[in-house]
Amino acid sequence: MRILRVLIIILIAAGILASQVFFIVDETNQAIVLQFGNPIRTIQNPGLYTKIPFIQNLIFFEKRILSSDAPPQEYLTTDKKRLVVDHVTRWRIDEPLLYFQAVGTEAGARARLDDIVFSELREELAKVDFVEVISRERENIMERVAESAEEKAREFGIDIVDVRVKRADLPVEVEESVYQRMQAERQRESSLFRAEGEEQAVILRAQADRERTVVLAEGYAEAQRLRGEGEALAIKIYAAALEQDPEFYAFIRRLEAYKITLKDGDSIVIPVDSDFFRYLTSGALVPAFGEQEAAGEAGE
Repeated sequence: MRILRVLIIILIAAGILASQVFFIVDETNQAIVLQFGNPIRTIQNPGLYTKIPFIQNLIFFEKRILSSDAPPQEYLTTDKKRLVVDHVTRWRIDEPLLYFQAVGTEAGARARLDDIVFSELREELAKVDFVEVISRERENIMERVAESAEEKAREFGIDIVDVRVKRADLPVEVEESVYQRMQAERQRESSLFRAEGEEQAVILRAQADRERTVVLAEGYAEAQRLRGEGEALAIKIYAAALEQDPEFYAFIRRLEAYKITLKDGDSIVIPVDSDFFRYLTSGALVPAFGEQEAAGEAGE
């Protein structure tokens, strides 16, 4: 039992000693070996390494690309327009020792980077107009900001990958006034379009009314001409019929008048000598028919 306990103690001690002697740096990290607080070695390649136990210790740093999302800041363009820009900076630790000595921690690095990028953005935006910032020129502006900020960030062992603008807006109070101006401009344009539309509508209505008047006048003239021709033809026909047998024609016309005037159940009081009903009261045509019948019998 004593030997087993000794073995266990030896294994534990060996494990503790091994953990103090050997360490692993993976591909996502880089490390600095410190001895009594002073850096003595920088490790940037992944692998298994050793150090002096209990005397040397390690500080690990990210090797991957990091990002710094700074709060929005207000800037002034060259045409005196105020602009609120929200940017993000992507960066990585290029020289761990310089980084450790200059900023120490990731929070310190972000603070330094934000100050650098704010300064470069302010200087760069002061050289361009507002329209250029919100147009395609924005990419070129941010490239220039990244290049100038890169030079200053190297003093801290930092390599800036790029600087991107997430959002570029007007301040709230300015945005409201701009919105009102845009609204007034759109209303002015809509009023202009409505006025032009009304003008075109009046022109079209006038043309349509003129064409309608012309068509109606031509149609009325044609109708009057046809009516005149019809009445002339009717008079001609009436005259021809009247010449053939005036009495029979007068009789037919009077019958047509009776048909229109007299209805079933009507009671009419007229003088005996009324001309309108002379064919009903005088029997003027009866002798003629009688005479014809008698002549027919004599012929037989």
